[in-house]
Amino acid sequence: MNILNYTLLDVFTTNQFGGNQLAVFYGEEDLSTEIMQRIARELNLSETVFIFTADSPSADKKLRIFTPQLELPMAGHPTIGAAYVLAEKEILKTEPGQNQWIFEEKVGNIPITVYRDHSRISKVEMKQPNPVFGEKIQDYERAASLLSLSIDDINMNFPIQTVSTGVPFLFIPIQSLAAIKRINFRSDVWEKYFSRNPHTTNIFTFTAETEEPESTVHSRMFAPAMGISEDPATGAASGPLGAYLVEHGVIPSNEDGKYFIRSEQGFEIGRPSYIDISIQKNGNDYKEVKIGGNCVIMGSGQLYIRSLK
Repeated sequence: MNILNYTLLDVFTTNQFGGNQLAVFYGEEDLSTEIMQRIARELNLSETVFIFTADSPSADKKLRIFTPQLELPMAGHPTIGAAYVLAEKEILKTEPGQNQWIFEEKVGNIPITVYRDHSRISKVEMKQPNPVFGEKIQDYERAASLLSLSIDDINMNFPIQTVSTGVPFLFIPIQSLAAIKRINFRSDVWEKYFSRNPHTTNIFTFTAETEEPESTVHSRMFAPAMGISEDPATGAASGPLGAYLVEHGVIPSNEDGKYFIRSEQGFEIGRPSYIDISIQKNGNDYKEVKIGGNCVIMGSGQLYIRSLK
């Protein structure tokens, strides 16, 4: 019998029962892909992350990330949560101030910054690959139908467009907070028109009207292909979201090319989350895309696995 230890935590929050739940397996056991996928399906959280010794001497750890349905090449809240657990358990040592690490993920090396304030981890930040802007969807009526909204609820001043920093998301701008709260995601429309194109399977909606005055946008994300009906906090989408907001002038332009954005998410499903996004541009070129936040450890557990293969 093999015993696998994991930590359960809430990511992108400073309050218990907020943010996005995550299980972090940190024992570095030799697990098969099939077993990791089955464990993620068993726990049935939006994502589960497994930490391993890095293949490259230039990296500190390797991560493999699974939803209940599939493995992801990169994801935000598992990356942030894994770093938080490694710091809190002192598996990787930290000093007061900024600590720089490198994680191997399927998209390549991901730079991590862990901020330690005396004995407390105050924030974890990840740098994402530069954004790739994909196709634009011209059918606003179909997008409205997908969300059970009227076409007047879609903000047609901005495009419906795919953006990716490792995982593609289709961004749909919504006119108001009232409209985004009325969204009722239609799986039948998604299955017929969106599910077969890998660039449109993950649906991210946002509005510039927010619940909190400190927030920049209010967001909701739907990913049935990942086995996620609605995600309370989506780090992999937040880097692309920040790039979209800057690229299309949803937020005011900034002469120094530095933008600081806060996305609030998860309110509609009772898990308020806050993701900080940092974008740096030089002219038309994106120089840096970062997302970050904090975590709360909720508990720990063990799984008893007969075979790791």
